[in-house]
Amino acid sequence: MKYISTRGKAPVLEFEDVLLTGLASDGGLYVPESLPFYSKEEIASWAGLSYTELAYKIIQPFVGKAIPENDLKKIIDETYSVFRHPAVTPLVQIGHNEWVLELFHGPTLAFKDVALQLLGRLLDYVLERSKERVVILGATSGDTGSAAIEGCRHCKNIDIFIMHPYNRVSEVQRRQMTTAISDNIFNLAIQGNFDDCQQIVKDCFSDQAFLNGKRLVAVNSINWARIMAQTVYYFYSALHLGAPHRSIQFSVPTGNFGDIFAGYLAKKMGLPVEQLVIATNKNDILHRFMSNNRYEKTQLAHTLSPSMDIMISSNFERMLFELYNNDGLAIADLMDQFKSKPISIDSKRFEQARKIFDSYAVDDQQTCDTIRSVYDATEYLLDPHTAIGVKAARKTIRNKQLPMITLGTAHPAKFPEAVRKAGQTKDPALPGHMQDLFSREERYSVLPNNLEAVKTFMASQECISKTPR
Repeated sequence: MKYISTRGKAPVLEFEDVLLTGLASDGGLYVPESLPFYSKEEIASWAGLSYTELAYKIIQPFVGKAIPENDLKKIIDETYSVFRHPAVTPLVQIGHNEWVLELFHGPTLAFKDVALQLLGRLLDYVLERSKERVVILGATSGDTGSAAIEGCRHCKNIDIFIMHPYNRVSEVQRRQMTTAISDNIFNLAIQGNFDDCQQIVKDCFSDQAFLNGKRLVAVNSINWARIMAQTVYYFYSALHLGAPHRSIQFSVPTGNFGDIFAGYLAKKMGLPVEQLVIATNKNDILHRFMSNNRYEKTQLAHTLSPSMDIMISSNFERMLFELYNNDGLAIADLMDQFKSKPISIDSKRFEQARKIFDSYAVDDQQTCDTIRSVYDATEYLLDPHTAIGVKAARKTIRNKQLPMITLGTAHPAKFPEAVRKAGQTKDPALPGHMQDLFSREERYSVLPNNLEAVKTFMASQECISKTPR
């Protein structure tokens, strides 16, 4: 399979190069030149497969000949063997035709583990084969960082730098990152917000001279392998609720548009998805676009759902590329305009988007009310991000006769402040492997919101300052 950039000027790449490249050289994001499509009969034949068996079916066409069949199966089996639930991503019913897809049974209690445990193993496999050592640079609004560190910490060929916005993630999220202490892990607390961290990542990819000849690799959802891995649980959950013989609806808490874009791809690949709901918090750039056809930056707000405190949704560029029929030059022009002003798309393309997506924005009070009401009715405790998804699903559902699946993106123990504000008198307990989290040693560096400060810090570390062999 070949991969092309959303901005039309970067080289066409194979899977292995896309895995190691992240951001395209023209500033765009890589997407497959074409998608596999599965018939209703073929999807139905997958109904009895385990998660790992299904993952292989869906992932293999994107990997192609880059990794031999048996090696890829082994990587996938090892990836999901570390999840605490045998179903990997189990479904929990919270109402009539209303379900939560629990994506938080991985090591760091967030949906990011589903993709990043795989990404770390894929990277180590191809780097070991090529005898190359790379530098990972990532930005996190809370969950990606710990999942990336956990997925890559044991990799022999990776040094990893993760930036998080200083004092803008939950304590559990911070400690999950900063207590992972190893010579190849560097946590950077940036005195800014997530969008600032994300911009520094993009700027570093544009000019890598400070790396002394080493290659920079992305773990944010700009890396195609993460989107690829996330398509699997759309198929898995839908199959368990009657697909492809009936359609399914999904509500997705999203800030960076990566997770819901995976759902859109699943639909294009043949899964009968009736509705995709974009669920946002107060940082509602995606909801405002879907409501008014105006993609416009505003002041970033700090909320009880910090993983969604994102104003610029990087993966939305991939969706625009779809809406513009893979016209990379048009997307490059749009993204250039967006640097200085809001953007809109023509009415025909906007109506096409509206046929696929609904959206809803949920504030902190509504988030807490939803956590409380679901717990009162079912004794099932939602984290704030999942609560936003449930609220958005209930407000926008198109067909109550069809299952509505909300993606459960994190364990509630990661967000005790929101849980307390929702009326719980006790903080939700951390799983056994994290019981000592608050007594572990932390290690991180606080840096100003400045590109050169980050480059200088990275360049000063021995893993980068040493000339590669």
